[in-house]
Amino acid sequence: MTVKRTNIADLGMVKLIDHIAAALPLSQVSTVSGIGNDAAVINNSGKQTVVATHQMLEGVHFDLTYTPLKHLGYKASITAINKIYAMNAAPAQLLLSLGVSQRFAVEDIDEITGGIAAACSRYNLDLAGVDISSSFTGLTIGITAVGAAEADKIVTRNDGKPTDLLCLTGNLGAAYMGLQLLRREKAVFEANNNAQPQLEGYNYILQRYLRPEAQQGTFNLLSDNHVLPTAMISIANGLVSDTMHLCKASNCGVRIYLEHLPIAAETFRMAGEMNFDAVTAALNGGDDYELLFTVPLSMHETIQKELQGIDIIGHLCDAAEGSYLITPDSQAVELKAQGWNGGG
Repeated sequence: MTVKRTNIADLGMVKLIDHIAAALPLSQVSTVSGIGNDAAVINNSGKQTVVATHQMLEGVHFDLTYTPLKHLGYKASITAINKIYAMNAAPAQLLLSLGVSQRFAVEDIDEITGGIAAACSRYNLDLAGVDISSSFTGLTIGITAVGAAEADKIVTRNDGKPTDLLCLTGNLGAAYMGLQLLRREKAVFEANNNAQPQLEGYNYILQRYLRPEAQQGTFNLLSDNHVLPTAMISIANGLVSDTMHLCKASNCGVRIYLEHLPIAAETFRMAGEMNFDAVTAALNGGDDYELLFTVPLSMHETIQKELQGIDIIGHLCDAAEGSYLITPDSQAVELKAQGWNGGG
């Protein structure tokens, strides 16, 4: 059965934006005015407003061969939402900017905004603004997240101190190995159109790449236990790269202990199957969307006893001491950021 597709040109940009607005009604008290005006109006009742943005480009950050549009809308939202949590702030609104080519229809936009709607529902946010333009280079999706926090609760990357503990949520490398699995199966399909993808048994790493989650639980856990990090960053470009960003901002060096890096069993299994080093994936893979933060050494016991799911993976030191990975046999390997563009 042929599914009817509605040309965006038949609907027009204004009606398309109205169409999106009708599907995502406002729910946040702080959203005074949303989609339909030149700018959103937000009232944060005296709190500091925190704004983060993220852009994803087709062929650079995602491949639509194996990325469902609904998952893309969700993931794009998560990338921006997590930046708000990394500032120790509560997200409340999203703003969407889309660049679409003629190969996309209204139903495709519905899939993307369906993913955004799912993220808004999951994290109790409003989509407060939409802008859509034509694109000659494929699909571009940009998400801006807006949140708020009390001035004395905001955490930046700048205030880490030597001897501060380096703490990490979740595990590393799973999203990168999920991407490698998808790339492998795409290559098999391109060589043989009758081939069926072999994805069984790897739901976790696929979910970590295609449909990650933001660190709302960590934000609540820190608040509930009255823990205020000295510095914090969302890990989007790999542990080493983002650790180096934090260290540069705080003018510190770092020691990360390899034996304390959390890596999921499924990540090790996929890495073994592909003759890839799981530790390399953990150190330099992207799209983990975990939080890396520092706290004073005096909070060691609190972190270990009260903050379930948080690992202490190292500590900051004087900048002059450099940045190193310490192996189980006490060898020091200098950290060098490689970065990663998020797939494609």
